[in-house]
Amino acid sequence: MTFELPPLPYDKAALEPHMSARTLEFHHGKHHQTYVTNLNNLVKETPLAGASLETLILETARDSARTPIFNNAAQTWNHTFFWNGMKPQGGGMPTGDLAQRIAKDFGDFNSFKEEFKKIALAQFGSGWAWLVLDDGGKLKIVKTGNADNPMTDKLRPLMTCDVWEHAYYLDYQNRRADMVQAFLDHLVNWDFVAKNLA
Repeated sequence: MTFELPPLPYDKAALEPHMSARTLEFHHGKHHQTYVTNLNNLVKETPLAGASLETLILETARDSARTPIFNNAAQTWNHTFFWNGMKPQGGGMPTGDLAQRIAKDFGDFNSFKEEFKKIALAQFGSGWAWLVLDDGGKLKIVKTGNADNPMTDKLRPLMTCDVWEHAYYLDYQNRRADMVQAFLDHLVNWDFVAKNLA
């Protein structure tokens, strides 16, 4: 099985002005494509050829001999998840069970947003901020460095925000806080998050 770059679930200009077509051209068309290409080259003619992305991530996590496979598999998965977690005219408030769970585990929606932003900004260097479900059924916000994915800690990813500089530098320069705020206020696809929770 050869991995392919999945198409964006919207036109590359559809997230403007909060994320530009130029950012998506580079981020999806070049960065994400490179991870896919590298991964195909790394697993070709190995026992891992034909494995799913999830299997590759879980099998190679914390195995220093297979770090390149892990990095490219996880980055391929993380980016696909990130694209699907956004939509044109996104943001706003979640509804239904997801809204109730956020209120229960964070106090209220604004507290959740503040906590998510705080953790996204606390990630030093490259990485990701995630809303996850732990194995006790509680919602949590965690950060991971580089390509790391919460699946390797038995957490179920519900939503992620890419805080690598290449994710926002063309639009926001060094203003990560502004990008995270725009992500929460205008881009999050709460339907996708609710589906992941269900």
